[in-house]
Amino acid sequence: MKEIISESLFFGVALSVGTYILGTIIKKKWDIFIFNPLLLAITLTISTLLVLGIDYSSYNEGAKFLTYLLTPGTVALAIPLYEQVMLLKKNLTAILVGIASGVMCSGISIFAMALLFGLNHTQYVTLLPKSITTAIGIGLSAELNGYVAITVSAIIFTGLIGNIAGGLFCRLLHIKHPIAKGVAIGTASHVMGTSKAMEIGEIEGAMSSLSVAVAGCMTVGAAILLEWWI
Repeated sequence: MKEIISESLFFGVALSVGTYILGTIIKKKWDIFIFNPLLLAITLTISTLLVLGIDYSSYNEGAKFLTYLLTPGTVALAIPLYEQVMLLKKNLTAILVGIASGVMCSGISIFAMALLFGLNHTQYVTLLPKSITTAIGIGLSAELNGYVAITVSAIIFTGLIGNIAGGLFCRLLHIKHPIAKGVAIGTASHVMGTSKAMEIGEIEGAMSSLSVAVAGCMTVGAAILLEWWI
């Protein structure tokens, strides 16, 4: 039975999608911040693999096909942005300055953490793409000779925090303007944060979508400079 399941081409996809759907059902029934659908999906997927004794490589044979949707999924974020294009033009300078500030803060925080914990160069560059979307972060980490698997984990962890607590941080820091909320969430926590921004409002979602793309491009440029700091 185990061999049949693990060798199935559709097992990884079915498990990933199934656990996420279950996560959304649980979230709707008990609207508690810790019941984040993605967090639940990750937990349930890992638990299932451990219980069935199926290794990651067997699971990933099917699940890897979902990664092909990362790029078109990121491009699709342009749709809500198009609907708010006039608002974008009116506030373009403020938006770009906000995104640049977020990228700068992310880079400096990683540099400070590397100094504090004594990270070597490879570990340092591995974490530089933590706040950008996976589609860009994987390529950047590989280009910088970082540990791609750890980069992906850092990106997911960062996105989870933004998705779970992005709205809370905005309230704590008294960020009330919808454009500012969207820029902050999108720049700090990429696509996963953007899904939360879209729940908050249309403007927040559109600005967060823009921030994901622009922050990704800015981070690629900044990382080339920052990689030589350590």
